[in-house]
Amino acid sequence: MLHPVVLSGGSGTRLWPLSRQNQPKQFLALMGDRSLFQETVLRAHALEGVQPPVTVCSEDHRFMVGEQLQAVGVPSGGIVLEPVARNTAPAIALAAMHVLARDPGATLLVMPADHLIEDEAAFRTAVDTARALGDEGCLVAFGIKPDYAETGYGYILRGDALGTDGGYRIESFVEKPDLATAERYLAEGTYAWNSGMFLFRADRYLEELGKHAPEMMATVREAYAQAESDLDFTRIPEAMFAASPSDSIDYAVMEKTDRAAVVPVSCGWSDIGSWSSLWSVAERDADDNLHEGDVISVDTKGSLVRASERRMIATLGVEDLVIIDTADATLVARKDRVQDVKAIVDRLKGEGRQEHLFHRKVYRPWGSYDSIGVGPRFQVKRIVVKPGAALSLQKHAHRAEHWVVVSGVAEVTCDDSVFDLRENESTFIPLGSVHRLRNNGTEPVELIEVQSGSYLGEDDIVRLEDVYGRS
Repeated sequence: MLHPVVLSGGSGTRLWPLSRQNQPKQFLALMGDRSLFQETVLRAHALEGVQPPVTVCSEDHRFMVGEQLQAVGVPSGGIVLEPVARNTAPAIALAAMHVLARDPGATLLVMPADHLIEDEAAFRTAVDTARALGDEGCLVAFGIKPDYAETGYGYILRGDALGTDGGYRIESFVEKPDLATAERYLAEGTYAWNSGMFLFRADRYLEELGKHAPEMMATVREAYAQAESDLDFTRIPEAMFAASPSDSIDYAVMEKTDRAAVVPVSCGWSDIGSWSSLWSVAERDADDNLHEGDVISVDTKGSLVRASERRMIATLGVEDLVIIDTADATLVARKDRVQDVKAIVDRLKGEGRQEHLFHRKVYRPWGSYDSIGVGPRFQVKRIVVKPGAALSLQKHAHRAEHWVVVSGVAEVTCDDSVFDLRENESTFIPLGSVHRLRNNGTEPVELIEVQSGSYLGEDDIVRLEDVYGRS
Protein backbone atom coordinates (compact mmCIF):
# COMPACT_ATOMS: atom_id res chain seq x y z
CA MET A 1 0.00 0.00 0.00
CA LEU A 2 1.06 3.58 -0.63
CA HIS A 3 1.75 5.68 2.49
CA PRO A 4 2.38 9.40 2.02
CA VAL A 5 5.08 10.81 4.29
CA VAL A 6 4.88 14.56 4.77
CA LEU A 7 8.09 16.18 5.99
CA SER A 8 6.97 19.25 7.90
CA GLY A 9 10.13 20.79 9.29
CA GLY A 10 11.38 24.30 8.64
CA SER A 11 12.64 27.26 10.61
CA GLY A 12 10.35 29.93 9.12
CA THR A 13 13.12 32.12 7.74
CA ARG A 14 12.68 32.30 3.97
CA LEU A 15 9.27 34.01 3.99
CA TRP A 16 9.88 36.19 7.03
CA PRO A 17 8.12 38.21 8.42
CA LEU A 18 4.98 36.26 7.51
CA SER A 19 6.60 32.94 8.42
CA ARG A 20 8.13 32.48 11.86
CA GLN A 21 9.75 29.61 13.71
CA ASN A 22 6.48 28.72 15.43
CA GLN A 23 4.52 29.04 12.17
CA PRO A 24 6.70 28.27 9.13
CA LYS A 25 5.46 28.70 5.58
CA GLN A 26 3.80 25.27 5.19
CA PHE A 27 1.11 26.31 7.66
CA LEU A 28 0.33 29.60 5.90
CA ALA A 29 -2.37 30.20 3.28
CA LEU A 30 -0.18 31.71 0.58
CA MET A 31 -2.12 30.69 -2.54
CA GLY A 32 -5.80 30.65 -1.57
CA ASP A 33 -7.71 29.61 1.53
CA ARG A 34 -5.71 26.49 2.40
CA SER A 35 -2.16 26.20 3.66
CA LEU A 36 0.61 24.53 1.69
CA PHE A 37 0.52 21.67 4.22
CA GLN A 38 -3.19 21.18 3.65
CA GLU A 39 -2.76 21.25 -0.12
CA THR A 40 -0.01 18.63 0.20
CA VAL A 41 -2.10 16.18 2.23
CA LEU A 42 -5.15 16.69 0.00
CA ARG A 43 -3.00 16.02 -3.06
CA ALA A 44 -1.80 12.79 -1.52
CA HIS A 45 -5.28 11.86 -0.29
CA ALA A 46 -6.57 11.98 -3.90
CA LEU A 47 -4.18 9.25 -5.09
CA GLU A 48 -5.50 5.78 -5.80
CA GLY A 49 -5.08 3.16 -3.06
CA VAL A 50 -3.48 5.61 -0.65
CA GLN A 51 -3.35 5.33 3.13
CA PRO A 52 -3.63 8.25 5.61
CA PRO A 53 -0.48 10.39 5.62
CA VAL A 54 2.28 10.13 8.21
CA THR A 55 3.62 13.55 9.20
CA VAL A 56 7.09 14.13 10.63
CA CYS A 57 7.23 17.46 12.44
CA SER A 58 8.67 19.21 15.46
CA GLU A 59 7.16 19.27 18.93
CA ASP A 60 6.22 22.94 18.45
CA HIS A 61 4.02 22.22 15.42
CA ARG A 62 2.26 19.04 16.52
CA PHE A 63 -1.14 20.58 17.32
CA MET A 64 -1.04 22.77 14.22
CA VAL A 65 -0.60 19.62 12.12
CA GLY A 66 -3.51 17.88 13.83
CA GLU A 67 -5.82 20.88 13.51
CA GLN A 68 -5.01 21.48 9.86
CA LEU A 69 -5.58 17.81 9.00
CA GLN A 70 -8.91 17.91 10.77
CA ALA A 71 -9.91 21.14 9.02
CA VAL A 72 -9.66 19.52 5.56
CA GLY A 73 -11.06 16.15 6.61
CA VAL A 74 -7.91 14.09 6.03
CA PRO A 75 -7.32 11.33 8.61
CA SER A 76 -3.88 11.05 10.13
CA GLY A 77 -1.65 8.03 9.69
CA GLY A 78 0.40 9.24 12.65
CA ILE A 79 2.35 12.32 13.69
CA VAL A 80 5.98 11.50 14.45
CA LEU A 81 7.64 14.16 16.59
CA GLU A 82 11.24 14.86 15.61
CA PRO A 83 12.83 16.10 18.87
CA VAL A 84 15.74 17.82 17.10
CA ALA A 85 16.39 18.52 13.43
CA ARG A 86 18.63 15.92 11.81
CA ASN A 87 17.85 16.56 8.14
CA THR A 88 15.77 14.40 5.83
CA ALA A 89 17.51 11.00 5.92
CA PRO A 90 16.83 10.28 9.64
CA ALA A 91 13.35 11.82 9.43
CA ILE A 92 12.37 9.50 6.58
CA ALA A 93 13.84 6.55 8.49
CA LEU A 94 11.54 7.34 11.43
CA ALA A 95 8.55 7.40 9.10
CA ALA A 96 9.61 4.13 7.43
CA MET A 97 9.86 2.37 10.79
CA HIS A 98 6.52 3.81 11.87
CA VAL A 99 4.76 2.55 8.73
CA LEU A 100 6.44 -0.86 8.62
CA ALA A 101 5.12 -1.60 12.11
CA ARG A 102 1.64 -1.97 10.59
CA ASP A 103 2.32 -2.64 6.89
CA PRO A 104 5.39 -4.77 6.09
CA GLY A 105 4.95 -4.18 2.34
CA ALA A 106 4.55 -0.41 2.57
CA THR A 107 5.62 1.98 -0.19
CA LEU A 108 6.44 5.53 0.89
CA LEU A 109 5.67 8.67 -1.09
CA VAL A 110 7.88 11.31 0.55
CA MET A 111 6.78 14.93 0.10
CA PRO A 112 7.92 18.17 1.71
CA ALA A 113 4.94 19.96 3.25
CA ASP A 114 5.68 23.36 1.70
CA HIS A 115 5.70 22.79 -2.07
CA LEU A 116 3.23 23.99 -4.68
CA ILE A 117 2.01 21.72 -7.48
CA GLU A 118 -0.45 23.25 -9.94
CA ASP A 119 -0.93 20.33 -12.37
CA GLU A 120 -2.07 17.52 -10.11
CA ALA A 121 -3.00 15.24 -13.01
CA ALA A 122 0.62 15.27 -14.21
CA PHE A 123 1.75 14.61 -10.65
CA ARG A 124 -0.56 11.58 -10.34
CA THR A 125 0.79 10.18 -13.61
CA ALA A 126 4.35 10.57 -12.34
CA VAL A 127 3.43 8.80 -9.09
CA ASP A 128 2.02 5.85 -11.06
CA THR A 129 5.27 5.61 -13.04
CA ALA A 130 7.31 5.81 -9.85
CA ARG A 131 5.21 3.13 -8.13
CA ALA A 132 6.05 0.66 -10.90
CA LEU A 133 9.75 1.39 -10.41
CA GLY A 134 9.40 1.20 -6.64
CA ASP A 135 7.80 -2.24 -6.93
CA GLU A 136 10.99 -3.35 -8.71
CA GLY A 137 13.13 -2.16 -5.80
CA CYS A 138 14.20 1.22 -7.15
CA LEU A 139 14.52 4.35 -5.03
CA VAL A 140 12.81 6.98 -7.15
CA ALA A 141 13.33 10.75 -7.15
CA PHE A 142 10.90 13.10 -8.86
CA GLY A 143 12.78 15.45 -11.17
CA ILE A 144 11.10 18.65 -12.33
CA LYS A 145 11.62 19.44 -16.00
CA PRO A 146 13.20 22.93 -15.93
CA ASP A 147 11.64 25.71 -17.96
CA TYR A 148 14.30 28.30 -17.16
CA ALA A 149 17.91 28.40 -15.90
CA GLU A 150 17.51 28.28 -12.11
CA THR A 151 20.58 28.62 -9.88
CA GLY A 152 18.77 28.00 -6.60
CA TYR A 153 18.01 24.29 -7.08
CA GLY A 154 20.08 21.14 -7.19
CA TYR A 155 19.84 19.15 -10.41
CA ILE A 156 19.58 15.47 -11.38
CA LEU A 157 21.29 14.16 -14.53
CA ARG A 158 19.32 11.27 -15.98
CA GLY A 159 20.99 8.24 -17.50
CA ASP A 160 19.62 5.30 -19.47
CA ALA A 161 15.89 4.71 -19.71
CA LEU A 162 14.51 1.98 -17.48
CA GLY A 163 11.91 -0.58 -18.49
CA THR A 164 9.01 1.48 -17.21
CA ASP A 165 7.98 4.21 -19.62
CA GLY A 166 9.05 7.56 -18.19
CA GLY A 167 11.70 6.35 -15.72
CA TYR A 168 15.48 6.68 -15.97
CA ARG A 169 18.54 5.61 -14.07
CA ILE A 170 20.13 8.52 -12.20
CA GLU A 171 23.55 9.32 -13.60
CA SER A 172 24.42 11.88 -10.92
CA PHE A 173 23.14 14.54 -8.53
CA VAL A 174 24.51 18.02 -9.18
CA GLU A 175 24.87 20.89 -6.72
CA LYS A 176 23.30 24.30 -7.34
CA PRO A 177 25.02 25.65 -10.48
CA ASP A 178 26.07 29.11 -11.53
CA LEU A 179 23.99 30.81 -14.23
CA ALA A 180 26.13 29.73 -17.19
CA THR A 181 26.04 26.10 -16.05
CA ALA A 182 22.29 26.24 -15.42
CA GLU A 183 21.77 27.58 -18.94
CA ARG A 184 23.81 24.67 -20.31
CA TYR A 185 21.73 22.20 -18.31
CA LEU A 186 18.56 23.72 -19.72
CA ALA A 187 19.86 23.51 -23.29
CA GLU A 188 21.01 19.89 -22.97
CA GLY A 189 17.60 18.70 -21.82
CA THR A 190 18.85 15.75 -19.72
CA TYR A 191 18.84 17.57 -16.38
CA ALA A 192 15.94 18.05 -13.99
CA TRP A 193 15.49 20.04 -10.81
CA ASN A 194 15.72 17.93 -7.68
CA SER A 195 12.27 18.37 -6.15
CA GLY A 196 12.96 16.67 -2.82
CA MET A 197 10.08 14.23 -3.45
CA PHE A 198 10.76 10.49 -3.47
CA LEU A 199 9.03 7.12 -3.71
CA PHE A 200 10.33 3.73 -2.58
CA ARG A 201 9.44 0.70 -0.53
CA ALA A 202 9.99 1.37 3.15
CA ASP A 203 12.06 -1.77 3.65
CA ARG A 204 14.27 -0.96 0.65
CA TYR A 205 15.00 2.52 1.99
CA LEU A 206 16.03 1.16 5.38
CA GLU A 207 18.13 -1.53 3.67
CA GLU A 208 20.02 1.09 1.65
CA LEU A 209 20.35 3.41 4.66
CA GLY A 210 21.84 0.56 6.69
CA LYS A 211 24.29 -0.18 3.89
CA HIS A 212 25.46 3.38 3.23
CA ALA A 213 24.90 5.11 6.58
CA PRO A 214 25.08 2.32 9.19
CA GLU A 215 25.68 4.61 12.17
CA MET A 216 22.62 6.69 11.30
CA MET A 217 20.51 3.59 10.77
CA ALA A 218 21.51 2.05 14.10
CA THR A 219 20.96 5.27 16.03
CA VAL A 220 17.54 5.98 14.53
CA ARG A 221 16.43 2.38 15.03
CA GLU A 222 17.42 2.52 18.70
CA ALA A 223 15.63 5.86 19.13
CA TYR A 224 12.45 4.59 17.47
CA ALA A 225 12.48 1.45 19.62
CA GLN A 226 12.20 3.71 22.68
CA ALA A 227 9.42 5.87 21.22
CA GLU A 228 6.31 6.58 23.27
CA SER A 229 2.74 7.08 22.08
CA ASP A 230 0.91 10.20 23.28
CA LEU A 231 -2.58 10.82 21.83
CA ASP A 232 -1.98 10.81 18.04
CA PHE A 233 1.72 11.56 18.48
CA THR A 234 4.78 9.33 18.52
CA ARG A 235 7.45 10.89 20.73
CA ILE A 236 11.08 10.06 19.93
CA PRO A 237 13.57 10.35 22.83
CA GLU A 238 15.67 13.44 22.26
CA ALA A 239 19.03 12.26 23.55
CA MET A 240 19.01 9.12 21.41
CA PHE A 241 17.85 10.83 18.24
CA ALA A 242 20.27 13.74 18.71
CA ALA A 243 23.13 11.23 18.55
CA SER A 244 22.26 10.45 14.92
CA PRO A 245 24.41 11.97 12.19
CA SER A 246 22.60 14.77 10.37
CA ASP A 247 22.38 14.27 6.62
CA SER A 248 20.00 14.60 3.69
CA ILE A 249 18.55 11.63 1.86
CA ASP A 250 20.48 12.76 -1.21
CA TYR A 251 23.90 12.47 0.45
CA ALA A 252 23.14 9.56 2.77
CA VAL A 253 21.40 7.26 0.28
CA MET A 254 20.45 8.47 -3.19
CA GLU A 255 23.97 9.41 -4.35
CA LYS A 256 25.37 6.08 -3.14
CA THR A 257 22.78 3.45 -4.04
CA ASP A 258 23.00 1.68 -7.40
CA ARG A 259 19.19 1.54 -7.64
CA ALA A 260 18.47 5.28 -7.83
CA ALA A 261 15.94 6.27 -10.50
CA VAL A 262 14.30 9.51 -11.60
CA VAL A 263 10.88 10.24 -13.06
CA PRO A 264 10.92 13.62 -14.85
CA VAL A 265 7.65 15.54 -14.55
CA SER A 266 6.30 18.94 -15.54
CA CYS A 267 3.58 19.70 -13.00
CA GLY A 268 3.74 23.41 -12.20
CA TRP A 269 6.04 22.79 -9.24
CA SER A 270 7.62 25.38 -6.96
CA ASP A 271 9.16 25.12 -3.54
CA ILE A 272 8.00 28.71 -2.76
CA GLY A 273 11.53 29.30 -1.50
CA SER A 274 11.34 33.08 -1.43
CA TRP A 275 8.95 36.00 -1.86
CA SER A 276 10.14 36.38 -5.45
CA SER A 277 9.25 32.76 -6.24
CA LEU A 278 5.76 33.29 -4.80
CA TRP A 279 5.41 36.37 -7.02
CA SER A 280 6.52 34.36 -10.05
CA VAL A 281 3.89 31.61 -9.69
CA ALA A 282 0.92 33.78 -8.62
CA GLU A 283 -1.60 35.53 -10.83
CA ARG A 284 -0.55 39.16 -11.27
CA ASP A 285 -2.25 42.31 -12.56
CA ALA A 286 -1.57 44.22 -15.78
CA ASP A 287 1.41 45.96 -14.18
CA ASP A 288 2.91 42.64 -13.07
CA ASN A 289 2.01 43.32 -9.43
CA LEU A 290 0.78 40.83 -6.83
CA HIS A 291 -1.34 42.53 -4.18
CA GLU A 292 -2.75 40.97 -1.01
CA GLY A 293 -4.96 42.89 1.39
CA ASP A 294 -5.69 46.62 1.38
CA VAL A 295 -3.16 47.92 -1.16
CA ILE A 296 -3.23 51.03 -3.34
CA SER A 297 -0.54 51.22 -6.01
CA VAL A 298 0.15 54.11 -8.35
CA ASP A 299 2.83 53.85 -11.03
CA THR A 300 4.04 50.61 -9.43
CA LYS A 301 5.35 47.68 -11.45
CA GLY A 302 6.64 44.15 -10.89
CA SER A 303 6.09 44.25 -7.13
CA LEU A 304 4.63 42.05 -4.42
CA VAL A 305 2.77 43.98 -1.72
CA ARG A 306 1.03 42.15 1.11
CA ALA A 307 -0.83 44.26 3.66
CA SER A 308 -1.82 43.07 7.10
CA GLU A 309 -5.38 43.29 8.39
CA ARG A 310 -4.45 46.32 10.47
CA ARG A 311 -3.51 48.92 7.87
CA MET A 312 -3.48 49.92 4.24
CA ILE A 313 -0.25 50.08 2.21
CA ALA A 314 0.19 52.62 -0.60
CA THR A 315 3.03 52.59 -3.14
CA LEU A 316 3.99 55.29 -5.63
CA GLY A 317 6.53 55.20 -8.44
CA VAL A 318 8.38 52.00 -7.43
CA GLU A 319 9.38 48.84 -9.26
CA ASP A 320 10.46 45.32 -8.36
CA LEU A 321 9.85 45.65 -4.63
CA VAL A 322 8.61 43.20 -2.03
CA ILE A 323 6.67 44.76 0.84
CA ILE A 324 5.32 42.42 3.51
CA ASP A 325 3.47 43.91 6.46
CA THR A 326 2.50 42.07 9.67
CA ALA A 327 1.30 43.27 13.05
CA ASP A 328 4.83 43.56 14.48
CA ALA A 329 7.23 43.75 11.52
CA THR A 330 7.41 45.05 7.95
CA LEU A 331 9.83 43.91 5.26
CA VAL A 332 10.78 46.18 2.35
CA ALA A 333 13.27 44.67 -0.09
CA ARG A 334 14.26 44.60 -3.72
CA LYS A 335 12.81 41.53 -5.35
CA ASP A 336 16.25 40.31 -6.37
CA ARG A 337 17.47 40.41 -2.74
CA VAL A 338 14.73 38.48 -0.91
CA GLN A 339 16.84 35.30 -0.96
CA ASP A 340 18.97 37.09 1.64
CA VAL A 341 16.17 37.64 4.17
CA LYS A 342 17.89 35.12 6.44
CA ALA A 343 20.42 37.87 7.21
CA ILE A 344 17.64 39.80 8.93
CA VAL A 345 16.55 36.72 10.87
CA ASP A 346 20.15 36.14 11.95
CA ARG A 347 20.33 39.76 13.16
CA LEU A 348 17.15 39.29 15.18
CA LYS A 349 18.58 36.15 16.77
CA GLY A 350 21.87 37.88 17.54
CA GLU A 351 20.08 40.74 19.28
CA GLY A 352 17.97 38.38 21.37
CA ARG A 353 14.69 39.55 19.85
CA GLN A 354 11.53 37.49 19.37
CA GLU A 355 10.22 38.58 15.95
CA HIS A 356 11.79 35.58 14.20
CA LEU A 357 10.18 33.16 16.64
CA PHE A 358 6.59 34.29 17.07
CA HIS A 359 3.96 36.47 15.52
CA ARG A 360 2.28 38.94 17.80
CA LYS A 361 -0.69 36.56 17.65
CA VAL A 362 0.41 33.14 18.87
CA TYR A 363 -1.63 29.97 18.39
CA ARG A 364 -1.80 27.36 21.12
CA PRO A 365 -3.67 24.02 21.26
CA TRP A 366 -6.31 25.68 23.47
CA GLY A 367 -6.74 28.80 21.30
CA SER A 368 -4.62 31.92 20.81
CA TYR A 369 -3.24 35.06 22.41
CA ASP A 370 -2.38 38.44 20.92
CA SER A 371 0.05 40.77 22.70
CA ILE A 372 -1.74 44.08 22.20
CA GLY A 373 0.38 46.20 24.54
CA VAL A 374 3.84 45.96 26.14
CA GLY A 375 5.71 48.32 28.44
CA PRO A 376 8.10 48.35 31.40
CA ARG A 377 6.90 45.67 33.86
CA PHE A 378 3.54 45.13 32.12
CA GLN A 379 2.00 43.33 29.14
CA VAL A 380 -1.58 43.22 27.86
CA LYS A 381 -2.90 40.20 25.96
CA ARG A 382 -6.15 39.36 24.22
CA ILE A 383 -6.76 35.67 24.90
CA VAL A 384 -9.27 33.42 23.10
CA VAL A 385 -9.99 29.94 24.51
CA LYS A 386 -11.78 27.44 22.28
CA PRO A 387 -14.92 25.61 23.47
CA GLY A 388 -14.01 22.61 25.62
CA ALA A 389 -10.38 23.72 25.92
CA ALA A 390 -8.32 24.63 28.97
CA LEU A 391 -5.00 26.24 29.74
CA SER A 392 -2.58 24.23 31.83
CA LEU A 393 -2.71 24.29 35.64
CA GLN A 394 0.25 26.58 36.22
CA LYS A 395 1.99 29.21 38.30
CA HIS A 396 4.43 32.08 37.70
CA ALA A 397 7.48 33.09 39.68
CA HIS A 398 7.76 36.70 38.48
CA ARG A 399 4.33 38.05 37.52
CA ALA A 400 0.77 38.54 38.66
CA GLU A 401 -2.22 38.68 36.30
CA HIS A 402 -5.57 40.45 36.05
CA TRP A 403 -8.26 38.78 33.90
CA VAL A 404 -11.31 40.57 32.44
CA VAL A 405 -13.81 38.44 30.51
CA VAL A 406 -15.08 40.11 27.32
CA SER A 407 -17.36 37.30 26.11
CA GLY A 408 -18.28 33.78 27.15
CA VAL A 409 -18.06 32.10 30.54
CA ALA A 410 -14.66 31.11 31.93
CA GLU A 411 -14.15 28.61 34.74
CA VAL A 412 -11.28 29.94 36.85
CA THR A 413 -9.13 27.96 39.25
CA CYS A 414 -7.04 30.08 41.64
CA ASP A 415 -5.36 28.07 44.40
CA ASP A 416 -8.23 26.39 46.31
CA SER A 417 -11.05 28.37 44.66
CA VAL A 418 -12.96 27.35 41.51
CA PHE A 419 -15.54 29.83 40.16
CA ASP A 420 -17.15 31.10 36.95
CA LEU A 421 -16.23 34.45 35.45
CA ARG A 422 -18.79 36.00 33.10
CA GLU A 423 -18.82 38.89 30.64
CA ASN A 424 -17.60 42.16 32.21
CA GLU A 425 -16.38 40.35 35.35
CA SER A 426 -12.74 40.25 36.44
CA THR A 427 -10.37 38.53 38.86
CA PHE A 428 -6.80 38.84 40.13
CA ILE A 429 -4.23 36.04 40.03
CA PRO A 430 -1.51 36.81 42.61
CA LEU A 431 2.15 36.06 41.93
CA GLY A 432 2.86 32.40 42.70
CA SER A 433 -0.80 31.29 42.77
CA VAL A 434 -1.69 27.99 41.12
CA HIS A 435 -4.28 28.80 38.48
CA ARG A 436 -6.08 27.64 35.35
CA LEU A 437 -8.72 28.92 32.94
CA ARG A 438 -11.19 26.51 31.32
CA ASN A 439 -13.96 26.95 28.75
CA ASN A 440 -16.77 24.50 29.46
CA GLY A 441 -19.16 26.22 27.05
CA THR A 442 -19.96 25.91 23.36
CA GLU A 443 -18.72 29.39 22.38
CA PRO A 444 -15.19 30.81 22.57
CA VAL A 445 -14.16 32.66 25.72
CA GLU A 446 -12.43 35.98 25.08
CA LEU A 447 -10.63 37.85 27.83
CA ILE A 448 -8.12 40.60 28.39
CA GLU A 449 -5.12 39.65 30.54
CA VAL A 450 -2.92 42.32 32.14
CA GLN A 451 0.40 40.94 33.36
CA SER A 452 2.61 42.87 35.76
CA GLY A 453 5.91 41.94 37.32
CA SER A 454 9.67 41.89 37.04
CA TYR A 455 9.78 39.36 34.17
CA LEU A 456 7.04 38.64 31.61
CA GLY A 457 8.62 36.01 29.33
CA GLU A 458 6.69 32.94 28.20
CA ASP A 459 9.24 30.71 29.92
CA ASP A 460 8.00 31.92 33.33
CA ILE A 461 5.44 29.13 33.40
CA VAL A 462 5.57 26.10 35.69
CA ARG A 463 2.97 23.65 34.34
CA LEU A 464 1.59 21.30 37.00
CA GLU A 465 -1.07 19.61 34.85
CA ASP A 466 -1.66 19.83 31.12
CA VAL A 467 -4.01 17.86 28.87
CA TYR A 468 -1.71 18.60 25.91
CA GLY A 469 1.35 16.84 27.33
CA ARG A 470 3.39 20.01 28.00
CA SER A 471 3.82 19.66 31.77
